Amino acid sequence: MNQKTPSPKAPVAVSFEFFPPKSAEAETQLWNAIHRLAPLSPSFVSVTYGAGGSTRDRTHSTVKRLVDETNLTPAAHLTCVGATRDEVRSVIRDYWSAGVRHIVALRGDMPVAGEPYRAHPDGFQTTAELVEAIRAIAPFEVSVSAYPEKHPDTPTLERDVSLLKEKSDAGASRAITQFAFDTDALVRFRDVAAKSGVTIPIVPGLMPTTNFKGVQRMSLRCGASVPKWLADLYEGLEDDLESRKLVAAMVLAEQVERLRAEGFAQFHFYTLNQAELTFAVCNRLGIKPARKPVSV
Repeated sequence: MNQKTPSPKAPVAVSFEFFPPKSAEAETQLWNAIHRLAPLSPSFVSVTYGAGGSTRDRTHSTVKRLVDETNLTPAAHLTCVGATRDEVRSVIRDYWSAGVRHIVALRGDMPVAGEPYRAHPDGFQTTAELVEAIRAIAPFEVSVSAYPEKHPDTPTLERDVSLLKEKSDAGASRAITQFAFDTDALVRFRDVAAKSGVTIPIVPGLMPTTNFKGVQRMSLRCGASVPKWLADLYEGLEDDLESRKLVAAMVLAEQVERLRAEGFAQFHFYTLNQAELTFAVCNRLGIKPARKPVSV
């Protein structure tokens, strides 16, 4: 089954990802970004969960504030690393009690960067098990991850597709991909997944590249390739933030246009708690703030 849509004019849906702030200044930046992007009416906004559950309280606090103070639909990240089944189930119930109805279910990373993954002896062993547990507790919407260029811990891309099929069969609602600058890889992954029986939507995760050095570091950790053409665009711009912003806007807009032409109609933006670039690209997609009535 190919998920390509018959018309490039199909309605577009977007979602935004934020991370919980570590300081008062970072909290101000986060909420400025949220207020800037909220009028675009995203399908949902997600809040990340640190390695080993390190941001559990801050994630919960941010999600709770989104529920209480905005009309947005928050999706809380949840991992199964470093916690027992009972501890994870308690977090799931707390989210439901707080009014959260959407969870992004992930395996998670170990607290020490680069440390090989080990499931907790009394915890969920796979993301599929976590998805099943979430769905057993309450009728949450559940998003999961996907890796168009293969997860660093997975031996083959075929195995990654198999794992995605398990998560889909366990009750996942959609798969959000790791960012990938190789658009052909995203398209191939979607088509291979569909042929393997994955029926949930594959939603491209889109990463702004303004901080190109930071993107390179993240790419090394997550297995995303950085094409030479992209590195060449940023060569010599290390101290030129304004030019990097323009390059980043061009790169992201062109990737979105290509993905639209390939039939994708849902996009997940890794905002890095900044609004400008995401706002501009959404405008390119035709997603604009609702106009307020003009007073006369």
